[in-house]
Amino acid sequence: MSLLPQRLWGFAACVVLFAASCVAVVWLGDGWIWAAAGFGALVAVGVYDLVQTQHAVSRNYPVLAHIRYFLESIGPEIRQYFIEYDTEEHPYSRLQRAVVYQRAKGVRDTRPFGTQLDVYANDHEWINHSIAPTRIASHDFRIVIGEGRAQPHSASVFNISAMSFGALSGNAIRALNAGAKKGGFHHDTGEGSISVHHRANGGDLVWEVASGYFGCRNEDGSFCAEKFVANARDPQVKMIEIKLSQGAKPGHGGVLPGAKVTAEIAAARGVPQGVDCVSPAQHSAFSTPAGLLEFVERLRTLSGGKPTGFKLAIGHPWEWFGIAKAMRQTGILPDFIVVDGGEGGTGAAPAEFVDHVGVPLREGLLLVHNTLVGLNLRGAIRLGAAGKITGAYELARTLALGADFANAARGFMFALGCIQSLSCHTDRCPTGVATQDPRRQQALHVQTKAERVHRFHDNTLKALKELLEAAGLNHPQELGPEHVVMRVSPTQVHSFASMYHYLEPGVLLAGGATDHGVFEDFWDTASADSFAPPSSVLALRGSKLV
Repeated sequence: MSLLPQRLWGFAACVVLFAASCVAVVWLGDGWIWAAAGFGALVAVGVYDLVQTQHAVSRNYPVLAHIRYFLESIGPEIRQYFIEYDTEEHPYSRLQRAVVYQRAKGVRDTRPFGTQLDVYANDHEWINHSIAPTRIASHDFRIVIGEGRAQPHSASVFNISAMSFGALSGNAIRALNAGAKKGGFHHDTGEGSISVHHRANGGDLVWEVASGYFGCRNEDGSFCAEKFVANARDPQVKMIEIKLSQGAKPGHGGVLPGAKVTAEIAAARGVPQGVDCVSPAQHSAFSTPAGLLEFVERLRTLSGGKPTGFKLAIGHPWEWFGIAKAMRQTGILPDFIVVDGGEGGTGAAPAEFVDHVGVPLREGLLLVHNTLVGLNLRGAIRLGAAGKITGAYELARTLALGADFANAARGFMFALGCIQSLSCHTDRCPTGVATQDPRRQQALHVQTKAERVHRFHDNTLKALKELLEAAGLNHPQELGPEHVVMRVSPTQVHSFASMYHYLEPGVLLAGGATDHGVFEDFWDTASADSFAPPSSVLALRGSKLV
């Protein structure tokens, strides 16, 4: 028994008990035949679990997984009358996770007895509907990124966010990319670069180039132009994304221990196998806002004119303002910017970073949107966003706040079969999604899960289409902050248009008053030539913070 993985112990016990009961029938008589029949049935169930392709948990935990499925089947009753689990999780999160599973499996996501949310809670939100709803012909909502460039990209408004091979299994990457190929949406590689699993099914890729320059690095970890060209000019790569920071652990960097750097991971990242793989906290190819934009232009040229931009979680506002000023100073514009919310997740991040570092998506997105509007640059740069987007409402809300497109990670992980076992960092993921254990990831059947990834995307956009029709709109680009409403007290509700401050076009160019605290405090002294705190920060320390 000790030679078997623990996940197979239940099935092995059934086999042993079946064999023992058969011996008992022979030696002790027919009285044991019912025991033999019962354990034989369990062995048959276990064999079926091992060969079926629909349920990764069953393939990894034959027989035992059915205990979980039984509890799920009577879940509402158990939660209500017996165990009351997940008491700290917002009920909306549980509902959304269930909706993702339903949409991925092609199951109707209608729900009886009205909303299960407290509509009088202070954070309750909704979209106002129209008395004159529209009818939209197609739910394939698309935008063009890099219009006017040599190789513009026609992108869906909903795509797969950055998840690296190494964090996810090879089979998970293959399933995500195959689903993206079928659905016509793109798949962000994450900072782990492009692996054989990304290339296997030919789905559109956004190649994320981060501080470790994986896939385009010299032996000393610096950027290598020749290796970059070799990957970037692959027709499967549609855009180049420079990662400045991620919402899960901005400003932190990371280390993949050498024991986890397999031959496949080493090949994809261009690092030695079995040696610690370091992601520095900052880039070495540039050190100033202007330098960042020069790097954007360099990668765009090296890639053959593919849309090139950057992703960041907003932190110090003056650093973002410095980047924005550098756009005007250098004349170099990114084709897109992706704002990653501080609520974003990862396989494992320090608790303080998960909960208390990085600006949440709404505030970060609004700051970037407002800045670009104030500089009359909003129409020239596509704006993406990511941060706990799992359904059509979160997608609509994000677009209403100013984004052109949105990326999702956890929603697509749910579509792959993720059950949030919270074992991503242990290499013991029960569904084969977040593990490099070859036996565990074999349980994830690529073709089956690819279809679920495609269905989740397709059904989410169908739901978005229905929301737009109900609101009297014809395309996600028509969504605005006036369409989304939040309850802020038992007796008050406000639209996002009245809750949040929006700058007038060109106001930052004209030097006019913005009537917006963060711009008043940091805009004038932010610099395109340095990420260092400006004089206004020192003044604040003296007058406000001490």
